[in-house]
Amino acid sequence: MSESQRILVTGANGLLGRHAVATLRETHEVHAMVHTLPQDALDGVIYHVLDLASDWSTAALPSKIDSVFHLAQSSRFREFPELALDVFRVNVDSTARLLDYARRAGAKRFVFASSGGVYGAGAQAFTENSPIIPHGKLGYYLASKLCSEVLVQNYAQLMGVTILRFFFVYGAGQKRSMLIPRLVDNICEGHAITLQGNDGIRINPIHVSDAVRALQSSLKLEGSHTFNVAGPDVLSLRELAELIGQAVGKAPVFSCEEVEPKHLVADIEEMQLKLVKPEIGFAKGLKELF
Repeated sequence: MSESQRILVTGANGLLGRHAVATLRETHEVHAMVHTLPQDALDGVIYHVLDLASDWSTAALPSKIDSVFHLAQSSRFREFPELALDVFRVNVDSTARLLDYARRAGAKRFVFASSGGVYGAGAQAFTENSPIIPHGKLGYYLASKLCSEVLVQNYAQLMGVTILRFFFVYGAGQKRSMLIPRLVDNICEGHAITLQGNDGIRINPIHVSDAVRALQSSLKLEGSHTFNVAGPDVLSLRELAELIGQAVGKAPVFSCEEVEPKHLVADIEEMQLKLVKPEIGFAKGLKELF
């Protein structure tokens, strides 16, 4: 489906959601679900203020919708077990409610933002068919993402469903507590970067503009799919820090731990074949973060 659509985007105040809404509104009717109305609300976007951690209702949402992008996720993922119910309501309960809403509203496609973290860690790049980490070792937040994946997959007989497992999305306006902005701030402030082993973990982070392009491309798919969504550069934490140091003109300080690094690298062959080829390398993309 490439024609103009009526699209619902949850998590529209988050990094990926903000950029997705800004792009999608150019050619589609966009309904943005937010926890609070943003001060820089975008023209042409219809906002719906709903708290997914509460007992919310879909009654105020459009009676007809073409596609749903469920990008919302709980920001309380570091606060287990005290705020476990917040994580459950935002990550799992909202998915169940939105799937039912999408069915009733006649949606043709439901796109769910999951996490590459469901694979755990390993020496080799993870494909979409790689085993998922044993459930008891996932941790509550990632377990909630996997639970939602299962719920989404059960609707494949009713509409096209797409699960996107994102790996370290970064870009302008990202919360400073997230990995890449936190690295930038620590290097600028002279704080040591802790590495597992000599070089640290290896990852392939994706710039938010490439992540949005993947979302756009998912609208054109037929059937149901699962994709890794990650960037073109596989880099160790040491290499990431050194690139940041070069960009800000300050050499990073490292502290090495004698432990085996837990790499989390995505194989993006399927993404490049059926969605998009990422265009923004890390050295270019990181410049937005300072």
